Amino acid sequence: MAEALRVVVLDDGYDSYATEQAILAEVGATVVVRPCKNDAAAVAAALVDADAALVRESPVTAAALSGAPRCRAVVRYGIGIDAIDRVAAAALRIYVANVPDYGAEEVSDHAMALLLAVVRHVVQRDRAVRNGAWNVARQEKMYRIAGLTLGLVGYGRIAHTFERKMRGMGVDRVLVADPNKTAADCPGVELVDLPTLCAQSDFISMHAPLTAETRHMLGAGEIALMKPTAIVINTGRGPLIDESALIAALERKAIMGAGLDVFEREPLPRDSALITLDNVVLSDHTAWYSEASIQELQSKAAMEVLRVLRGEQPVHWVNRWDGR
Repeated sequence: MAEALRVVVLDDGYDSYATEQAILAEVGATVVVRPCKNDAAAVAAALVDADAALVRESPVTAAALSGAPRCRAVVRYGIGIDAIDRVAAAALRIYVANVPDYGAEEVSDHAMALLLAVVRHVVQRDRAVRNGAWNVARQEKMYRIAGLTLGLVGYGRIAHTFERKMRGMGVDRVLVADPNKTAADCPGVELVDLPTLCAQSDFISMHAPLTAETRHMLGAGEIALMKPTAIVINTGRGPLIDESALIAALERKAIMGAGLDVFEREPLPRDSALITLDNVVLSDHTAWYSEASIQELQSKAAMEVLRVLRGEQPVHWVNRWDGR
């Protein structure tokens, strides 16, 4: 009798995995939750007898994959795949897939919330009023959003959705820096290089994938080009920004502020200078979340695993081999 298929969830965090179990029951697979907490050795141990894996944040290394002879697929709960060794997986003919088509509404909502909180000094005003202050409107300058320029670094689904919402706020121009796009891909926006975007934008929102080329793409040089009233928003990946360079600019008020949901190190270290700055609004990598997005994410990730276990290719296959 053939051994039952085993799908390992490498990170916990969801209330239930009944969705995955119901979907994967079609092929008789058992879903097993193995919280690995970013421990590469724990991932390797969990994958030894896995036919497929679902992962949120823990690293899936070449060593872990080489010790998983039954593994046919690693599917990321989400968009970013920088923690999975795709080259090693391709060499072993293990599919790597992600879920790029979920959460665009939630992440763009959160980017707007961070932007508005910084523009209107919402957090500072809340603290001031709680401490008895009143009539302090002009202590910190505020600027109207309508008529200003939005810069989008990366122009995928989330950036498109964010643009739509910001158009409703009345931004006058939208600049896009994305080397993978052509003018034909970007109707209604201005395709520019990153230095131009940094120099001309009032709001700069990060939406690029994290790769070796995009790590620290927003560094001291790019930040030095920004207007003193510029605001940086990051709901993409923390390492897209050189955090030390951003902190230095915020400390000397070289730019107006930042709204950050992601960081170079997560959780954000308690000794991070970002925590002490009053021109930054912080959240805990939560832009992706709503009750609807969780259901969508779990369903779509499980469906990718199901396709592979049925002998099909995943829809969002990200480590293609043999020219496929």
